[in-house]
Amino acid sequence: MTTWTDHTADRPIALTAPSGIDRAAHHRLDEAWLAAAWSHPTTRCFVVSGGQVLIDETPDGTTELVMTPSFEAPLTEAHRYFLGTDADGVRYFALQKDSLPGRMDQSARPAGLREAGMLLSPRDTGLMVHAVGLENWQRTHRFCSRCGERTVIAAAGHIRRCPACGGEHYPRTDPAVIMGVTDDADRLLLGRQLHWPEGRFSTLAGFVEPGESIEQAVRREVHEEVGITVGQVEYIASQPWPFPSSLMLGFMARATSTDIDVDGDEIHEARWFSREELRAAFESGEVLAPSGISIAARLIERWYGKTLPTRGHTG
Repeated sequence: MTTWTDHTADRPIALTAPSGIDRAAHHRLDEAWLAAAWSHPTTRCFVVSGGQVLIDETPDGTTELVMTPSFEAPLTEAHRYFLGTDADGVRYFALQKDSLPGRMDQSARPAGLREAGMLLSPRDTGLMVHAVGLENWQRTHRFCSRCGERTVIAAAGHIRRCPACGGEHYPRTDPAVIMGVTDDADRLLLGRQLHWPEGRFSTLAGFVEPGESIEQAVRREVHEEVGITVGQVEYIASQPWPFPSSLMLGFMARATSTDIDVDGDEIHEARWFSREELRAAFESGEVLAPSGISIAARLIERWYGKTLPTRGHTG
């Protein structure tokens, strides 16, 4: 059995570091506890809107979520989501609003996960991922899929209930596979989508379809997109990817054929790279590495053996 040596084990996958937050799901249906938690003087909250939050630079040069005590929160036309507690007993909530508050003093600014996920602490990143995932789902699932009636928020933002038919609806997570594919010569297969900036290449990816395993999804997606057949498939790691609601399942896979035939729809161009060829392409600017926030970068690094260059990142 072929194995892949991880030369970058100390490089964490973005959005996955332990946050230190206990989601405390057992409290979500306890309205009395939630009310008490919200009114506690140590409780902190932040606003999420359109996948963005406010972030701020601290005097020591770090970046953090702009959070306020709950008693200072802008509650008008806001939906409140309980995110969990930390080891000190601090409760955290997110407020979904149609726009971010007008605090733009000093260095505070709006940011989405592609930027903030590389700047915030694991705690703040974990809170933001949770809040953005809930917001994306809440904004697109306001009506019952059974009877069409408008649903209401329950379980501190983690359920939508239909008052007409009694149906309960839970946050949607779409499993997707993302894979670094190598051949017998230990070359790596990278592809480029048509709408990407010129020169940007990354690993292949696609959604898991109903009735198939994740390994079957890897083989199907690779064959559909570039005409390559895949044999061995090895699971590596996962990553939450709320753009808007995916869970990325990362793999390394071994190709049993090498002739590329791109579908021309999802993949515009695909190439095999040796390490030397990829290094030269990075140095010349011919190839741009995927963003460091994506698990794709870690899959490539796993094969490449070193950290990818950051020049030319587009987020």
